[in-house]
Amino acid sequence: MDFKTIEKKWQTKWEEQKVFKVTEESKKKKYYVLEMFPYPSSSGLHMGHALNYSIGDIFSRFKRMQGFNVLYPMGFDSFGLPAENAAIKAKSHPKKFTEVAITNYIKQMKMLGLSYDWSRTIQTHKPEYYKWDQWIFLEMFKKGLAYKKDAPVNWCPKCNTVLANEQVHNGKCWRHEDTPVQVKHLSQWFLKTTAYAKELNNFEQLQGWPENIKKLQKNWIGRSEGTQITFFINKKPWNIFTTRPDTLFGVTFMVVAAQHPLLDELVTPEQKKAVDAFKKKLNAVSEEEIDKLEKEGVFTGSYALHPITNEKIPVYAGNFVLAEYGSGMVMAVPAHDQRDFEFAKKYNIPIKRVVEPKEQKKTQQNNNDKNRDELKEAYTGDGVLINSGEFSRQENRDAIVNITSFLGKKGLGKRTVNYRLRDWLISRQRFWGTPIPIVYCEKCGAVPVPEKDLPVKLPEDIAFEDTKNPLQKNDAFINTVCPKCGGPAKRETDTMDTFVNSSWYYLRYTDQKNNNEIFNTAKANYWAPIDTYIGGKEHACMHLIYIRFYTKFLRDIGLLSFDEPAITLFNQGMLHGPDGEKMSKSKGNVILPETVSEKYGIDAARLFLVSVAGPDKDIDWSDEGAMGSLRFIKKIVLFAQKKPFGKSSNIALSKLHRAIKEVTNDIQNFQYNFAIIKLREAFNSFGDEIAKKDFESFLKLLHPFCPHITEELWEQLGNTTFITTASWPIFDESKIDERAEATEDLLEAVHIDIGKVLKLAKISRPKEITIIVSAGWKYELFVKLKEELTKTRNPGSIIKTIMATNLRKHGQDITKIIPSIIKDSSKLPKVILNQESEFSALKNSFSKTKWHCPIKVIKAEDANHPKAKQASPGKPAIIIQ
Repeated sequence: MDFKTIEKKWQTKWEEQKVFKVTEESKKKKYYVLEMFPYPSSSGLHMGHALNYSIGDIFSRFKRMQGFNVLYPMGFDSFGLPAENAAIKAKSHPKKFTEVAITNYIKQMKMLGLSYDWSRTIQTHKPEYYKWDQWIFLEMFKKGLAYKKDAPVNWCPKCNTVLANEQVHNGKCWRHEDTPVQVKHLSQWFLKTTAYAKELNNFEQLQGWPENIKKLQKNWIGRSEGTQITFFINKKPWNIFTTRPDTLFGVTFMVVAAQHPLLDELVTPEQKKAVDAFKKKLNAVSEEEIDKLEKEGVFTGSYALHPITNEKIPVYAGNFVLAEYGSGMVMAVPAHDQRDFEFAKKYNIPIKRVVEPKEQKKTQQNNNDKNRDELKEAYTGDGVLINSGEFSRQENRDAIVNITSFLGKKGLGKRTVNYRLRDWLISRQRFWGTPIPIVYCEKCGAVPVPEKDLPVKLPEDIAFEDTKNPLQKNDAFINTVCPKCGGPAKRETDTMDTFVNSSWYYLRYTDQKNNNEIFNTAKANYWAPIDTYIGGKEHACMHLIYIRFYTKFLRDIGLLSFDEPAITLFNQGMLHGPDGEKMSKSKGNVILPETVSEKYGIDAARLFLVSVAGPDKDIDWSDEGAMGSLRFIKKIVLFAQKKPFGKSSNIALSKLHRAIKEVTNDIQNFQYNFAIIKLREAFNSFGDEIAKKDFESFLKLLHPFCPHITEELWEQLGNTTFITTASWPIFDESKIDERAEATEDLLEAVHIDIGKVLKLAKISRPKEITIIVSAGWKYELFVKLKEELTKTRNPGSIIKTIMATNLRKHGQDITKIIPSIIKDSSKLPKVILNQESEFSALKNSFSKTKWHCPIKVIKAEDANHPKAKQASPGKPAIIIQ
């Protein structure tokens, strides 16, 4: 067969017949499948992308055949830096690069046979899309959730823009892993994600999300219960959050973030030079990276007053406190916090113990400052308070409550909840993004653009002179009038973080041609939430938090009737090049769909991609693997073209109906590799003849993986409809004969084992083959063992139970067999035949003509050979002369 011609034929027919186009009017139950949409780079798709999209396509085709009304759209996250950087280099416009890339992406995606509803395509750089980015921003602005403030921000010198906290990984830019992120103080736009911190930290409705994703989000949101304590510094109150108010009497210094906007107010003239020098050394750091840092700091010259003792406590600026965590300052208790301990040791700051283990409780208080040099590490456990005034001798857990209550009565503290999550910084000092719909008027200040004037469009006529935002020099864009007073005003030249575009895109697919509103609420609530969302786990604390935040906001303004964007989330693995490295153009290990289509056909490639391992695992591309899949497809084609249709054997029916049952379950659970194994087993059972309707059921099972060739064979079998619109087959439990299958598997396994032994012994023409069937008592043992394994996997317990039966006379063997099987459960057959069944099946099946020599089948009880003891149920011993 000419696979390339077949691929094009069916891709054209699907498109002409609009097979994958869906509407809300269907009487079928809806199902929404979505992959995280791509940024269309000029380099186009490679087979790594093909793996990602094949996962969703297989699932979508499966759900359609199950009778669902499946929405499966595709769009392009088409704003962003790569196109802008390319435009700067070519002195062109990023729109040109983006749209050429999109055209190529669509061509390649269609080549892969992906069953998207292309009528719903969105492109985020189009004004008809980003108009609604701006509309959402204005709705948030009205409610105080979009605001501008001066703040320390993360700056990537290579991107030449600020980054959100979530976009700083290991102190480096998420786009440029080799570029340290700097800290600057700028006035920037934020979205108040913290307003939804409590709800974002609730994962009850995300039962279908991977546990690791929920754990990452939970850690990032970082809810902690503690006490807010007021310290006064230079007569001004600073509210400090701590989870350990019981250690308040052990505070010997305070640490303020070196990036804190109010730091300069704390720095005395004598310390200014030292503090400025320290600040220049700093790069951005996230909380999970703090523990890896060498703790450094500098004295500010200021002191805080202890809220109970009124002691003067020195205030340091440090590199291990985040400006946006709590108040940006922490109370340091070096005796009971390892981070504080290291800092105190380094800068010779007093260490005062205030909690000691219960077993070390003493009758009098101890001042431990004199033992400072003897301390090797902080004590962070529970215990009893010492050196803590009236709270001494209290257990520390009780003291947490009592000290908080004491501070509350004085108006200096209260119980509170704190979140590590910070508001989302969305300003970007780049051109290729959604313009922020704000103008600045000397008279009225920051004024929102009226909704009737949206979208605020990016200008086409621009000039890139360097990596700076050209909007800053574009007078035609900047100069405007104030919507409030009609006076002269200037537009905001920052654009929005491109993660804004992807935070609600799944909803626009439901009504993408609507020019009057962001989407029709009825349509959005019909299709959404997404039933199955597919994407990389690297987005756990960026996109997947932002999309949840947007969903909750749009719900709160009355547009949605649900709380979370997706019911089920699936994280796909990554396809590496043949060298085991991540595919990239720079490494020269990219495999292109065009090349694969020419060499193996797309169906063979799709089949290979999901055969090697589960689609959530990383795999390496293999030409040999793709060729193996092609050979399997060719066998199916030859079988179909011979048309050996008649009556299906009992074994073929059993294997087929088992495949229908198990493949359905495997696809539903994204265990595609297991599904392929069952399909191969079913096909191999067909022998020389099978009923046409049964072979058609097999083709239906294969269709999601190999859509083109199955459509072709379906047509050749005389069908006038598409297989993709056919009904998914239903299994008949009564057709599944486990014992017949077990017998068939036994015979096949013995044939294979004989071949292996001949090869290993380098025997081309054996004189005689003897097959020794396991001793009868072992079948009884295996049955009992299988039963016991449903209760426990403890070898001692199982041996004790079995030794209480009549099998105890084989005790010496049993004590060896049971641990061996528990260690390797593949030694225990799925279905355990009895000795007589195995003996009869083997005796009737084998003949000397197959191996050109006499073949004897005997029972272990009748054999004198020492190998007879090695025979076990389902695994006869083989002796070759």
